[in-house]
Amino acid sequence: MDNQPLKTKQLAEIIGALVAWLAVLFQLYLIIINREVSLGETIVRFVSFFTILTNILVAICFTLLAIKSNSSLANFFSKAQTQAAVAVYIFVVGLTYNIILRGIWQPQGLQRLVDESLHVVVPIYFVLYWFIFSPKNNLQWKNVFPWLIYPFLYLVYTLIRGSFVHYYPYPFVDVDKLGINKVLLNSSVLFILFFLLSLVFVWLGRMMNKS
Repeated sequence: MDNQPLKTKQLAEIIGALVAWLAVLFQLYLIIINREVSLGETIVRFVSFFTILTNILVAICFTLLAIKSNSSLANFFSKAQTQAAVAVYIFVVGLTYNIILRGIWQPQGLQRLVDESLHVVVPIYFVLYWFIFSPKNNLQWKNVFPWLIYPFLYLVYTLIRGSFVHYYPYPFVDVDKLGINKVLLNSSVLFILFFLLSLVFVWLGRMMNKS
């Protein structure tokens, strides 16, 4: 009986890893078979989506936690600060898609299933995992600043690459259509969202750690 909570946690991690990896791999399969550009460019575009990168991050996190690895990477993902950051990232993925992007297209069949998995199932599942199982110790207000590095680097990469290949994975960062000033404004709003949600997760974690 003493090991039951631990077994439940590991089962949740295994399920989370399977769902996240399957969603990512099926999306890769779909984007390849429906590609309009070369295979190499298709794969680069695939990993240029914040959604894909963050779902991969979730999949890696769940996988390392489930296999109980003692590697430095596993130790990194076992930290309260790391899991809270991942929760913020994947929450923003779900929130942004469902508020801004859902009405842009209507996927059907397998694409719809994969789409819902990436933008609804995995975000909700990981946030619930964070609430129930993730450690909440040592969460501090100053943690929110390093958490912004990942979305900042993503934006820099997207804008630099887009300026050369004229491809932007999301319409709100499309400099060719919106202009750099509008894109920077949109990006600033998203960064404020990241910052505020990070504060919320730190606050929740600190409150839950006290209880």
